[in-house]
Formats: sequence, C-alpha cells, structure tokens
Amino acid sequence: MTPSRMQRSTLGGRAAEARVARFVVPATLVLGIVLAYAAHQLATAIGVGTGFTAKVVCSLHFNSGLEPDDLMRGYVDAELGGFGPVMRVDVDAASVTARGPFGVRSRAVYRPGHGCTLLAGRPESAIAPAADYERFPVDILTHYYGADPKSGPDAVEAAIDAAFAEPAEAGRQRHTTAVVVLHQGKLIAERYAADYGRDVPMLSWSMAKSVLAALVGALVQDGRLDLHAPAPVSEWATPGDPRGAITLDMLLRQSSGLAFDETYGALNDVSRMLFTAPDTGAFAARQPLQHPPDSVWSYSSGTSNIVARIAADELQRSPDVLAAFAREELFEPCQIRSAFFEPDASGTPIGSSFAFMTALDWARFGELHRNDGVCGKQRVLPGGWVDYVTTPTPAAPQGRYGAHWWLNAGSASDAGDRPWPELPADMYAAMGHSGQWVVVVPSAELVVVRLGLSQPDDANDGTVELVAALIDELGGRP
Repeated sequence: MTPSRMQRSTLGGRAAEARVARFVVPATLVLGIVLAYAAHQLATAIGVGTGFTAKVVCSLHFNSGLEPDDLMRGYVDAELGGFGPVMRVDVDAASVTARGPFGVRSRAVYRPGHGCTLLAGRPESAIAPAADYERFPVDILTHYYGADPKSGPDAVEAAIDAAFAEPAEAGRQRHTTAVVVLHQGKLIAERYAADYGRDVPMLSWSMAKSVLAALVGALVQDGRLDLHAPAPVSEWATPGDPRGAITLDMLLRQSSGLAFDETYGALNDVSRMLFTAPDTGAFAARQPLQHPPDSVWSYSSGTSNIVARIAADELQRSPDVLAAFAREELFEPCQIRSAFFEPDASGTPIGSSFAFMTALDWARFGELHRNDGVCGKQRVLPGGWVDYVTTPTPAAPQGRYGAHWWLNAGSASDAGDRPWPELPADMYAAMGHSGQWVVVVPSAELVVVRLGLSQPDDANDGTVELVAALIDELGGRP
C-alpha cells in the first residue's frame, strides 16, 4: 500500500529528526571531549606554574638565602609570564607551597644538605629519605681564599663591570649575580651582586648536566658503569624493544633518538617532567623512539635524567649514598665543599637542572676539567675523560656538543663555522638557563664563571664578551 502524502510527510520528518539526533549526540560528545581536554591542559599548565614556583622559590630561598618576595617579583613573575601575578606562596620553616587558580597547588620541602624536593603529588612521608648534613664549615672559604672577594687588574675589573652592567633595551634584565676568574689556576678576580657572596650556593640549571657527566666519570673509573653497554633502564628491557640498543654514551651525547620536547613552555615535556613528575627519570624513560639510536642529535633534559637515574640506581637510589659517593670521589679531592644535587621525590638527583655550588666551587669544577680530571696530585676522573666529554658528537651541528658539555669546535668541513667565533675553538662550557656559565679555555689557561638570573634567555648575559675581553687582557688567544 502506498503511503499518503501526510504519512510521507510524517515519515520524512521523523527521518530528519533521527538524522539530527544522530548528528547532535556525536557533536555533543565531541564538544565534551574538547572541553575536558582543554580543562585538563589548563590544569596541567597551572600545575607546571605552581610546581615551578614552589621548587624555584624553595631552592633559591633555603639554599641561597634569597627572599621569597624578591624572587617572585624579580624572577618568577618574568619566568611564568601571565601566570606569575596569580601565583601565591606560603613559606614556613622548611617548605614552600605555591597556590594557583582553581585550587591547584604544589609543595616543595627542604632538607639541609640536599636542598629542596618537589613532592609532585606524593605525601612528604613517601619521598626518598635523606639525612641532614652540613655541606661545609662556615669558615672554609676564608681559610682558602681570605676574608674578602679578590679584585683583579684594572682591565679585568673593567671587563667585569661590563658583565654586571644592565642592557639599555627595555624588557631585558642581565642581573649578573657572580663572576669568578681563574687564570693559570689562580684566583685573579671575583665579584658578587648585593645579597650574594662567596658563601652562597647558586643554582645551576642545565650546568648540572656537566656535573652529572663528571659523576658518571667517577662511576666509570670505579668500574660501576660501562659507557658502551646497553643502558640499564628497566623500561627498555623487554626483548625486541628498540630502545634496548641505547647506550650510556648515546644518552650523554644527546643522540639516543628518544622523543622529547625541550621547547620551554607550560605544556612541553621538559616542564611537565621537572615540575609535575615525582620520578623525572621514569618520565623520560617512557618516551618512545623518534629516530634510530645514535643517528640524530637532539638536546634533551629527559635523557640527562635517565642518566641520573642510572647513576642513582647504582648508588641504591639513596640521596645519602649518592651524596657521600659524590663528596668522596668527586668533590672533596678538589676542595669543592658546597656542591650537591637536589633529588626528585623518587630519590633521583635531578641531573638535568638542579645542582648547587658557590661560584668559587663552580670555578674549581671548571679547573678540574682544565687539568684533565686531576686535582692536586689525585686523578678524580678517568684518564682521557675530559677528551671524551669535549669530543664533538658527530650529529651535533657546528661541533657544538660533546658529552654533556657545550663545545666551540666548529663544523667538520669548516672550523670557522662555530657557535662563538669570537672565542677559541678549544673553549668549552657548562651552560644553564638564565645565563649560568662555567667557561674553560685551555689555550688561555682560563676558567670563567658567570652566574645570574637573566631575562630573556637569549645569550643576553654578556658572558661571551666577558671571556673575549679577558683573553685579550690575559693573553692566550691563538
């Protein structure tokens, strides 16, 4: 029987309604997913902001003696951009809590001798235990260097004046906090900003990577790690996992092939790892391969924290055991008395970013490398280790990277094509965010330390100009 016109109309209307319903339900679902994803991303971004604020304020307040209000206004606000003004901090006798919008908060706790640990969602009772200890006697620096910072020759002081001078451009802040110069192994000049001094341990940011490499060198010398064996990472141990081919050497050379987003922002890998993850090494070890191992150079704080976790596992994943090994095998032979790594909540030292030393001890660390891994008459690093860490990684452009040290070697096809053409090709450096530098120039018998809280992070800090001026004044330019 043929439907009437009215029936056809009704049937058509119902079909249209069904089509609309089929469209509306999925569209509503998609909208819900989008909104949920956006809410998750916003919560993550705020969590990164509160994590950064709690960790950095805790570290620079308890380790370096800086005032929280000054840190918020002078550094954290600029680092976080639009998030800075909405952050609030509560500081008590041994912790900092940062609070952001929508009730998001993060807490970092301080333990003497180990610095600050971001809890990252874990209760304080669950973080790796660590005993308090005194880093160095209060009079040790006076004993070695005298009561007051040393002034150098007029031309050296003029170069340091320029390093402390603020740039004229709006929106730029050099904020140099310390400069130390060693020439031929002797301290020839040092200067500090107000609220800093020779007894103030100062933050490394990524200079920690070079300290981590030295710690690995001490473990290699002790026969406890093998650079060229597959890296002992539990996440890669399943037979057939292509990450199982990654060696410790590839990790140190930043050529593991692992995917990792090092572009800094609220949602990138490095920020989420450092400021939301309780186990930084595990966060990085879970990343998939993006390239075949040892085929591409890609700077990654994630690979550094995998290396740090390998070292920590070899030392019982105990901050106390690791600190004792580092003091006895690496730091004490060089009279470095203030150095320590800050651990994450799992007990892994954050080898990518959080080491502290006084500026003078940073200079001693550079001098250890200028002297081929020897302090006094004691070999601290394996023979040939400094050559190893300063040999360019083949895939790194301009010969700019070795094994957790930045280099100035130049391209294999053009030695003049190098990152800092105004400096000698044998110069190498530990470098960190906000203008942290330990520069070693073997041909000039020179070590220069420059520390600061510079903004923005674009080589605005004047260090290259400082080193060039010192080489011209002290000699040694090829």
